[in-house]
Amino acid sequence: MRYYIGLISGTSLDAIDAALVSFNSEHCELQQSLALPIADDIREQALSLLHPGDNELARLCRLDVQLGRLFAEAVQALLAQADLASSAICAIGSHGQTLRHCPDDAFPTSLQIGDPNIIVERTGITTVADFRRRDMAAGGQGAPLVPAFHQAMLQDSRYNRVIVNIGGIANITVLTKDPAKPVIGFDTGPGNALLDSWTQQHLQQTHDKEGQWAAGGTCHQGLLDTLVKDPYFSLAPPKSTGRETFNLQWLEQSLQNFSGLQAQDIQATLVELTAMTIAQAILKHSPDAEQVLICGGGNHNTFLMQRLAAHLPEQTIQSTRSAGIDPDWVEAMAFAWLAKQTLEGQAGNLASVTGAQHPLILGGIYPASMDAVSLRHPGYRKQESFR
Repeated sequence: MRYYIGLISGTSLDAIDAALVSFNSEHCELQQSLALPIADDIREQALSLLHPGDNELARLCRLDVQLGRLFAEAVQALLAQADLASSAICAIGSHGQTLRHCPDDAFPTSLQIGDPNIIVERTGITTVADFRRRDMAAGGQGAPLVPAFHQAMLQDSRYNRVIVNIGGIANITVLTKDPAKPVIGFDTGPGNALLDSWTQQHLQQTHDKEGQWAAGGTCHQGLLDTLVKDPYFSLAPPKSTGRETFNLQWLEQSLQNFSGLQAQDIQATLVELTAMTIAQAILKHSPDAEQVLICGGGNHNTFLMQRLAAHLPEQTIQSTRSAGIDPDWVEAMAFAWLAKQTLEGQAGNLASVTGAQHPLILGGIYPASMDAVSLRHPGYRKQESFR
């Protein structure tokens, strides 16, 4: 039995998700999981760095260290919970906290912080991090990366499936019955990020629990029509996005054309925006989908799930739990799997999803000791075979 740990802090910035995963042959099983809350002051620092500001380089460097320590703390807490020594873990796959994702810039890049040097030093476990930029160096979007894990764990010859991850940003993975067909995957647009930000601004709560506030409002069709005109929605994949595009400033620009709207009705409209854009992406790229499997925090938004079902009346909508994977831990498990792929010299991206020129071994390896990773590891040679 081989154990790996996956770490991710998503766009919600509410907690660090840590998943202890076992691999037996190609079978992947979640053994333990833990969500370590992110303190309000650290969360506010991260949110302030999502956009340019004063002294941001010094603030970024400080937060990089703080988050590195917090990621290490999450690993130590998870090991204590599982009653395992660090020596039992092959590696950690750390996604980090995204502060910038600019795939379409003249100089494409993506920045995730949470210093992996600190993680490996404090845990004593080899750590793999910085997964996105190698894909971008090969012409890819650097995202989404989780569809490769979806394919490995959730493709089924009996069904045409779409996996929908609703985090801060929503993305889909199209998995056909035929494993020879290329996988399609891309960010559809806003997931929970706008919903959470609007809730925080008006209710001083981190999220709208089960979508209850939105459910009491009424979707404003004019505002919805304006929001869906954003050019991102009509772009063909491969494509990816983030808070750089979909944020409160983006919403407020559209709100300038309307007056007198109630905050609760705007929340209901944002739910409709998320549900509709996910559904439209599915109907366009997988019209014969039989199963739609949901994962991510949006799985808990009852109202959002109801609106998605209303847009997809012909599809069976369930959580990924029905296929054997806890919907709350798919992304953290995926980065444990990506660390395994890296150490075994296997590709971690799907070029058909990200648009990269070829499959690639992803991430930088931070060895726990001098002999943790040998330069004779087959992965260092196998890279050439992908060209």
